[in-house]
Amino acid sequence: MSDEQKINPGHETARNFLRTAGPIVLALGGVFMLIGLGSFFSAFGGGGPPRLFWCCFVGMPLLFVGSVMTKFGFMGAIVRYQAREVAPVGKDTFNYMAEGTKDGVRTVATAIGAGLRDASNQSQLNCSACGHSNDANAQFCDECGAALMKLCPACRKRNEGDAKFCSGCGIRFETKI
Repeated sequence: MSDEQKINPGHETARNFLRTAGPIVLALGGVFMLIGLGSFFSAFGGGGPPRLFWCCFVGMPLLFVGSVMTKFGFMGAIVRYQAREVAPVGKDTFNYMAEGTKDGVRTVATAIGAGLRDASNQSQLNCSACGHSNDANAQFCDECGAALMKLCPACRKRNEGDAKFCSGCGIRFETKI
């Protein structure tokens, strides 16, 4: 039993029904249309009013229903055919486009790598009082003891140690004497 039959056991039966009944209904609609149109056009030759023109009104819905049934019956085969035709063209197009963009992709990747390296190097924080390099998480300078960061009491944003106002909410830091 295939995976398709396990997922939907009635699928193959429905597909076979649509593949058989669809063309039959389509042909029946075509016959009704031919009879109705034949009756209509023969009336122009002096044969009286078109007595079988009503067949067109039966044939049109039958043509529609038959064509839809046939379409759904053969949809899988048509889509597989289209995929086999389109996929190689898509692959060739992608490869052609990729070949022309290798240098651009390389440049972007280099820039991203440089940015990530710079970000990892910025794990140092310079003291505004003495210029000494400290860890980014340090709160006080290792060299002079000056405050490197202030935590805002209102919004909890970290600010430079010598900041007079919070960069997050703008409140004024109180100066302690």
